[in-house]
Amino acid sequence: MDKYAVIGNPVAHSKSPFIHKLFAEQTGQDMEYGAILSPLNGFNDAVVRFIQSGGKGMNVTLPFKEQAYALAQTLSDAAQKAEAVNTLIFHQGQIQGHNTDGVGLIADLHFHQVPITNKRVLLVGAGGAARGVIPPLLEGKPAVLHLANRTVDKALSLAMHFKGFGNVEASGLQEVPLGHFDLIINASSASLSGERPEIGEGLVGNTTVCYDMLYSREATSFNRWAKAQGAAKTLDGLGMLVEQAAESFYLWRGIRPQTEKVREKLREALMN
Repeated sequence: MDKYAVIGNPVAHSKSPFIHKLFAEQTGQDMEYGAILSPLNGFNDAVVRFIQSGGKGMNVTLPFKEQAYALAQTLSDAAQKAEAVNTLIFHQGQIQGHNTDGVGLIADLHFHQVPITNKRVLLVGAGGAARGVIPPLLEGKPAVLHLANRTVDKALSLAMHFKGFGNVEASGLQEVPLGHFDLIINASSASLSGERPEIGEGLVGNTTVCYDMLYSREATSFNRWAKAQGAAKTLDGLGMLVEQAAESFYLWRGIRPQTEKVREKLREALMN
């Protein structure tokens, strides 16, 4: 039986094993999928041990996406652009790195009929999660993509990195230009600890969609804040998780699973 896993720190909360079990059942694949908690300073060793145990591929979650990028020996175009990897394939002695986060986010925005073209988009965070979604967001041709991060230099560096791909701006969390954004995406990990990124007031209007790339049983702290600010719609990252997982599954197994029923089952499981 082929072995796969998600690796992260923390990882106990991950629903990836649940999702891939449903995908495997749906498509008749003989595979198992587990979760690996890696020490913060032991990512490479944990990956090597998994390969030695017969592992065929991994999903990579916080905070290891940039380390996975450095570890991979070959990289897909999406991973190269993002300089972050969330999907590893172990094939013929090689570690291949891919990034399916952007595909997952765009698929979920389409599912919820949230447009990007000619819209003002604010992306909060500048880590591996943010890096993975910037290229496909820019391919959607927003009027502007503004990157905001607690560490200003990291946001400015990202904006410079993607300057040739579209209209990208950057600032600290408190220095985001005033005015309503059409779409605000939280790509920071603040919601994991029940916090929210300290972006300023005056950015959410009555037509703004707020999207937290993380998810939980209750509304995330970021989405609760967005509702209090008068956002038109709040979405969490459950759909993105399912869609990026489907893309990873396709890269590993060569078959694309259906996602709508899996979305429903995951939401149901989350609520119980």
